[in-house]
Amino acid sequence: MSIRPVKSTSQAQPTLEGAGVHLHRAFGFADPTELDPFLLLDDFRNEDPAHYANGFPWHPHRGIETITYVLSGEVDHADSLGNQGRLKAGDVQWMTSGRGILHQEMPKGNAAGQMHGFQLWANLPRDLKMTDPRYQDVEAKEIPVIEEDDGTRVKVIVGDFWGQTGPVDGIAADPQYLDVYVPPGVKKTLPVDTYRRAFAYVFEGAGAFAGASDPTGVLLEKEVMGEEVNIRDMSGNRTLVRFDTGDSITVQAGEEGIRFLLISGRPIEEPVAWHGPVVMNTQAELQQAFKELRNGTFIRPAH
Repeated sequence: MSIRPVKSTSQAQPTLEGAGVHLHRAFGFADPTELDPFLLLDDFRNEDPAHYANGFPWHPHRGIETITYVLSGEVDHADSLGNQGRLKAGDVQWMTSGRGILHQEMPKGNAAGQMHGFQLWANLPRDLKMTDPRYQDVEAKEIPVIEEDDGTRVKVIVGDFWGQTGPVDGIAADPQYLDVYVPPGVKKTLPVDTYRRAFAYVFEGAGAFAGASDPTGVLLEKEVMGEEVNIRDMSGNRTLVRFDTGDSITVQAGEEGIRFLLISGRPIEEPVAWHGPVVMNTQAELQQAFKELRNGTFIRPAH
């Protein structure tokens, strides 16, 4: 077994999106090759309805798949093809935008005003960018949950894991998408396909993701009081952890336990030309998409 070392850690950054939604961006709109096939991950978490109630009004998507996972509150969605629905706590929606769709998402808090969820963007390969749009709406009760004797709990949203298969299928990036909880003080090793790019996003508690040579933490050089020192970095809340190659990851949970998304996918390795949620392979294709938005031909009938 080859444990993946940590390539880098970073904190999600506060960002405004949509009609003034306050969220944190773990990654996005930087180098699209870093986490290929994934392009962006947003953490929308808030307890003040004024910071999310205006939501994400009508906007275009082309050439990508968007994965929305709601932890608390609800999200009402509708699109230009007449689809509409409501995602509740624990639900997942995987939307393949394909050749084009206009979409809106309007979050609503729970009884305490809390709203929390994630949206991940996965790229589509060239030969699928202009495919028919489609949805997969998955209710929380359809998502298998694995509970280990040591208290570790894994929700399998996409892919195969420990003998369970997630309910979302037919995704171009062939991803694995897991919601993992490891209890306080427990050390856990989790398999990850060797040929996938992989990252973790910590959103509760803290822990140390280890390399094979030293399982107690991630050794990083940081500047403290003007001097370079080596410290053990305990990856905490809203932390993105990028892994190098290997076939598993190991995490040592801290005093409060740790909960994180563990996501991996096969790289597409194609050129990316993008502007917001319109992602093509060339600038000419991108310009064509926005020309179609202007002249009203962006939305096309089903093949």
